[in-house]
Amino acid sequence: MGDGDEKLVVDIAKPRYDQSTYWGRLKHFSEVTDPRNLIATERQLQDAKALVEDYTAGRVALKTSEEERLWRAKKLVDSTFHPDTGEKIVFPFRMACFVPTNVLIVAGMLQPNPSIAGIVLWQWINQSVNVAFNYFNANKTTKMDYTETATAYGTAVASSCTIAVGLNEWLKRSSGKINPSTFALLSRAVPFTAVAAAGTLNVFLMRQKELKDGIDVFGPDGVVYGKSQTAGMTAISQVAISRVTTAFPAVFLPGIIMTQLERTAWMQRNPRLGIPINLLTIAGSLMAALPCSVALFPQKASASVSKLEPRFQGLVDKDGKKVETLFFNRGL
Repeated sequence: MGDGDEKLVVDIAKPRYDQSTYWGRLKHFSEVTDPRNLIATERQLQDAKALVEDYTAGRVALKTSEEERLWRAKKLVDSTFHPDTGEKIVFPFRMACFVPTNVLIVAGMLQPNPSIAGIVLWQWINQSVNVAFNYFNANKTTKMDYTETATAYGTAVASSCTIAVGLNEWLKRSSGKINPSTFALLSRAVPFTAVAAAGTLNVFLMRQKELKDGIDVFGPDGVVYGKSQTAGMTAISQVAISRVTTAFPAVFLPGIIMTQLERTAWMQRNPRLGIPINLLTIAGSLMAALPCSVALFPQKASASVSKLEPRFQGLVDKDGKKVETLFFNRGL
């Protein structure tokens, strides 16, 4: 039998890259968040899903020469379909669409000397998009009803607007009391602080039911042993940290880069290029920060049963072996 003709044997239930290392997770999430996944046609998406499902179920046999084809299909599936439900995530709120969706929003929030109306408008847009991303990419083993979702949305938007307006007004009142260099630094820090605080609150509000009811925890064989509030808290906290670290470079770096560029003679001769260059720096910052931030923690998280609720301690699997570790989907 020639090279490439052997039967392919890979476990695609697991990611292609080692998720116990940061580098492995970074490579995995770089593929999941790749905006190029968005150009796949509906036929390509359905074919990819069918191939992955058929291969997993043993209904189709592939040769080793077809391994890349299989992993390309798995990449599209991981980027497009929710791991808990298998349903397609709404297009603008897939993680692959995070950068295109957020570039203009970040640019709007970073406008110099914004009015209160402008702050409220961009914070409302930003938190509305955050709510959608949190809703569509959350762990789906514990669902919120429409009333709970609407209440969480209203609270998140109101809180974010209050934080952003309050910080901006404080900065204006402090302008004559601090030196210019400190004021310039604070001018960049205020949008980030508002985004980070409101974004963290948004995650906890939109996924609060996971704290109350818990999320499914399961063994290595996929058997669900119940819902854990501790796992829910861990999942939400990790997502909140990832969102904050994603926002940091996107809010800080474009301002620093543009400040330096605006001092150059070339930029002074071409002021109209300021807006497109600013958008490019924001897009570049987001594209670099997103996979790096999401990769801080595995999507399939694990926890020792000793750190979970007492009801999970002393469990045994179908073979009678003591269960030491349980897993859960933290969401994105």
